[in-house]
Amino acid sequence: MSDLNAYLEFAVETAYLAGRTTLSLFQTGPTTDFKADGSPVTEADRRSELLIRRRIEESYPDHGILGEEFGEEGAGASHRWLIDPIDGTKAFARGVPLYAVLIGLEIEGRIEVGVAHFPVLAETVYAASGAGCHWNGRRCRVASTRSLAQAYLSCTDPGNFGRYGKGEAWSRLQRAVYHRVGWSDAYGHALVATGRVELMLDPVLSAWDAAPFPVILREAGGYFGDWTGTETIYGNEGLSTSQHLLEEVLQLVRG
Repeated sequence: MSDLNAYLEFAVETAYLAGRTTLSLFQTGPTTDFKADGSPVTEADRRSELLIRRRIEESYPDHGILGEEFGEEGAGASHRWLIDPIDGTKAFARGVPLYAVLIGLEIEGRIEVGVAHFPVLAETVYAASGAGCHWNGRRCRVASTRSLAQAYLSCTDPGNFGRYGKGEAWSRLQRAVYHRVGWSDAYGHALVATGRVELMLDPVLSAWDAAPFPVILREAGGYFGDWTGTETIYGNEGLSTSQHLLEEVLQLVRG
């Protein structure tokens, strides 16, 4: 636990410092470029990731790194940091404050440390295995809601469900819940971990988008993983909910 606590403290501080670099460009009309896959990137994304990489390389030179903007180094290391320097670049580029800096530490194939920092909102949700999940310094847990009929459901882009062959599952879930909201990207998953909504769904998700959430949701008493019920960041999709609601959600997803 002492090692994990040290890693967590390092990750929280690093995410905060990276977030500070993004704030200097927030709501300044930053130039947005587009990568080969059509996703946006700004100078703030690059500066944030370079800061995180530099700190990891200085503190943990034997660890691997996988980041959205600058790829992988140290492949095969037992410890690997996964970085999304700005999760929600579309929001950031439009001056919307619901973007995040995401850092996860994978040890021997399992996410053991995770941080989701929201610079504009001054919110940080973080966890290490066995240490609980915390939200700005206080313990947090998923909601105690026992039925989807009383649950809030969040997503990022509703159009993606149809694009990725999950439109019918999305329709079933929408009908089953009490309220549907668009608190998107990483913020939706953080809202589940802190008990403010019950369910967040992503029909498409990269490993760095998902990196901190398995341990965050696990330590908050919930679940993050793919749509089959497997805790993973490599399912190309994401689902956060409580253990109370997981089976009901999975049944609706399966149809």
